[in-house]
Amino acid sequence: MPIMRAIRVLAFLVLAMTLRLCAAPASAPAPGSMSDADREHLLVHFKMTGDMLVEEVGGLSPAQLEYKASPDRWSIRECVSHLAVAEPDYWGDLQKAVKAPPDMKEKKSVATDADIMWYGIDRVEHTKTGGGHEKVDTYKNLGEALAKFEALRGTMIEYIKTTNDDLRAHSFGDQQRIDSWQWMLEISTHAERHIQQIREIKADPNFPKK
Repeated sequence: MPIMRAIRVLAFLVLAMTLRLCAAPASAPAPGSMSDADREHLLVHFKMTGDMLVEEVGGLSPAQLEYKASPDRWSIRECVSHLAVAEPDYWGDLQKAVKAPPDMKEKKSVATDADIMWYGIDRVEHTKTGGGHEKVDTYKNLGEALAKFEALRGTMIEYIKTTNDDLRAHSFGDQQRIDSWQWMLEISTHAERHIQQIREIKADPNFPKK
């Protein structure tokens, strides 16, 4: 039901914007903290991609979970396993970055926030996964991989809700430097990218009917 999914996502984003416009003026964030707008943006996106992944894989048969359009492509189960392997590393990298001294006053991000958002949507250019995150057989059971993913999502969402860290003040990365807020968003847009991949698998003409 691609149309219904699109409607639900659009409604979710419209609701977030409505709440932002209608809410009483919020007090200014504590010095050195994340802005209300940045916090809300992360919360909306993390909740959206978490819900989308669960919806996309729900009710699929073993044959559907293991189907590959070609031998060099991932299955749906492998996509979820990849997320369960990669996100803990990405989260650990974020925690290290915000513990370092703030340094973004002297540096400039190589990407805009829109670039980070577009990364989750644009599947025209496929990239090669590395860094150990290509070990997609770490979780051979979808339920185990999904539980790992959802547990960490809960941890990250709670962090976004409560942290006083100013993610914009800390750089992330050495060569392609962005700020840590953008990296936090990219964790979620990376998941969105693989959700798009799962949809491509399901749309393949040879995808099992059941």
